[in-house]
Amino acid sequence: MRDTFNKMIGRNRYVVFRLFLHLGGGEVAPILGVLNSAGRNAIDADGDLEVLGEALVEISQTLLQYDEYWLSAANEGDVFWDEGEAGDYVNELFTDSAQRYLSEPNYSSDPGLNEPLSIPVTRNVIVIITVAYQGEIPELETDLSNVQSLKEAFKALINLHYKHKLQAIQVHFSPAQLGDELTSDQLLQYYPELIPL
Repeated sequence: MRDTFNKMIGRNRYVVFRLFLHLGGGEVAPILGVLNSAGRNAIDADGDLEVLGEALVEISQTLLQYDEYWLSAANEGDVFWDEGEAGDYVNELFTDSAQRYLSEPNYSSDPGLNEPLSIPVTRNVIVIITVAYQGEIPELETDLSNVQSLKEAFKALINLHYKHKLQAIQVHFSPAQLGDELTSDQLLQYYPELIPL
């Protein structure tokens, strides 16, 4: 009833959406390269929404290509009629995502050049995508605990960028650095909302 009233008086509908995706297997490590590259580009772009959107498209397309490695997922979000409230919720989700285990990349220029090269293979990767957008996107405003609905959600994220409906974009991932590992126990501890696909 409230949604109908707000639409009638011409108020903008803002949705803040967060998606967790867990990929597993010996072949998921290349995804970290795409995520790190997108992260560096985002930092260099200093928050330019167009650049962030292009990175989101690249990440979404990469994740769609790796769909056989999807193991579990979760999503959450809320609808707002006030842009400030939506912004506050984006900040709240950003803080929560950034505090998750191994989700803060280190883009410093000294990657430990004098250390011997012995890197364990990453078998678990978590990607956390948070977006805020205007309008109504049914593919994102539903339960995404099955593979087909998740594929539709990634396509919807891509379309949001090209339709210029995105208001905020954040991507966190774990492990955030090459050589770090995310164990099954850590998955349960730091990402308890995940639902097997």
